Amino acid sequence: MVPTLHLVDHALLSHRLAELRDVATPSPRFRRLLAEIGALLTMEATRGLPVATRTVTTPLTPMQHAVLAAPEPVLVAVLRAGLGLMEGAMQVMPEAPVGHVGLVRDEHTLQPSQYMLRMPPEVTTRGAILFDPMLATGGSAAAAIARVKEAGAPAVRFVCVVAAPEGVARLAAAHPDVPIYTAALDEKLDHRGFIVPGLGDAGDRCFGTEG
Repeated sequence: MVPTLHLVDHALLSHRLAELRDVATPSPRFRRLLAEIGALLTMEATRGLPVATRTVTTPLTPMQHAVLAAPEPVLVAVLRAGLGLMEGAMQVMPEAPVGHVGLVRDEHTLQPSQYMLRMPPEVTTRGAILFDPMLATGGSAAAAIARVKEAGAPAVRFVCVVAAPEGVARLAAAHPDVPIYTAALDEKLDHRGFIVPGLGDAGDRCFGTEG
């Protein structure tokens, strides 16, 4: 097992993932499921955020209570499928700043190229959580993380729904300091670079388009 990989084991997560994989699930339901999975994975990815204590006065008495020691991380979506996954994270952390990385993968070379980068300045102090539903070859994820680091993020976490062993290995080699949180580690990549069994093209299924 790759030390940076965190395979999130949760009954609610598994149940939603089964429906997300189903070819019969329509786009509106797919988007809702993707957001719900994003919220569940975000809870796990933020489990280790540093905490401090402060005094809170309840209706009965003052008490010492655990709170975040620093502002929440910046939420960054890898366009375009990352938007659906990040939607759930925004429900969990509605005040967190939001960034976007636009990458497109050449279907022949499988290499990513950047067409957009929008990052809030807070990323230099807060760090970031990066969202992309599929960790397939790992090329796009590694490139996106590199862009976020170049923008000044001191720490990055990567959240995906489904990962392939090839992508996990490549991402861990390129960014050994970045923890990977996923709902499933699937069998392999096919000859086109798609995850098997996977769930198809997350962007097309999320937005009802065709590749």
